[in-house]
Order: sequence, then C-alpha cells, then structure tokens
Amino acid sequence: MLRDLSSAIRPALVLLLAFTLLLGLVYPIAVTGVAQVALPTQANGSLLREGDRIIGSSLIGQTFASPRYFHGRPSAAGDGYDAAASSGSNLGPTSADLKNAIAERIAAARTEGVSGPVPADMVTASGSGLDPDISPANAMAQVARVAAARGMGVEALSAMVAGSVERPLLGEPRVNVLLLNRQLDRAAAQAGR
Repeated sequence: MLRDLSSAIRPALVLLLAFTLLLGLVYPIAVTGVAQVALPTQANGSLLREGDRIIGSSLIGQTFASPRYFHGRPSAAGDGYDAAASSGSNLGPTSADLKNAIAERIAAARTEGVSGPVPADMVTASGSGLDPDISPANAMAQVARVAAARGMGVEALSAMVAGSVERPLLGEPRVNVLLLNRQLDRAAAQAGR
C-alpha cells in the first residue's frame, strides 16, 4: 500500500509542476506576446495620450462636469467611474430610490437646457458604471449647452457629433464621450478659443 502511494506521488508532483509552468507561466506569456504584436493598443488598455501624459482610456468613462464638455452616462460605480467599484446600482424598476434618482436627473437635464424627450441613457446608469459611450440622441440633446458654453455654432457642433457616431456591426450606434471632448478641445485650440 505504501509503495503504491509513493509511486503515485512522484508523477502527480511532476504533472503539477508541468501544468503550473505551462498554464501559469508559458501560456500567459504567449498570450501577452501575441496580443502585444497583434493588437498593442487594445492590449495596453486603449489608453489615450497627450504627449507623455495619459488622459484616459477609450474603454472607461470619465466624469466631465464643465458645461463646455459633453457629459457621459450617470455612474453608479463608487463615487463615479471608479473602476475599483465597478457595478450598477442594482435598483429594480419598482425602486423608489431609482425613481427619485431619475426624476432628479431629468430635472438637471431640463435645467441644462434639454428640451423634448430626455434620452434614457442620460438619466440611467450603465450596468458596469464605467460606460464610455452615450447614444447619439444623448449627445445631440447636449449640443445646445456645449455650443453656448464654447461660443460655437449649434450646426457646426451637431455636425461634429454626427461625425463622431460609431456604428458597430452589432449593437446600437454610440458616441465615445472622451474622444468627442478631445475633438472639441482640438477644434477650440485651432480656432484660438
């Protein structure tokens, strides 16, 4: 019996070591290497830079509070767009807290000049709380506020938004808020504003 046990331990330990090296070291290094060669931007987090400074990721939303910028979806992740606390609010459709939060967000949108129907993604948080995109309707609803704050023409800004709409093969059209706001800053710098 003892002989059978000791003869079984050695192959088990060899297999444990072999699979630990293969799956814990070789495989992750190979996948990382292939990703760095094939898709280096995505493999490094789709980071956006201005010079040597990282200003964000095109995959994670950020808070923009100034009226000069387009605002993203509300975030339920921590204090807002906190990747360490990524989650939705988990409030159901019959929740009084959700109803009150949406009513407050609608009132804030009206105060900011949104008229007509308020887009759903303007007043509801995404499932992760980190969504970097808004709907084209949400972006268009903010055009008047941003144009007034920047001293731009509404038509020119509407055209900029329309040109920023991404139309994926699957899913709904969307506008990346960080990319749109960077485009606004570049246009303002070129115009000397």
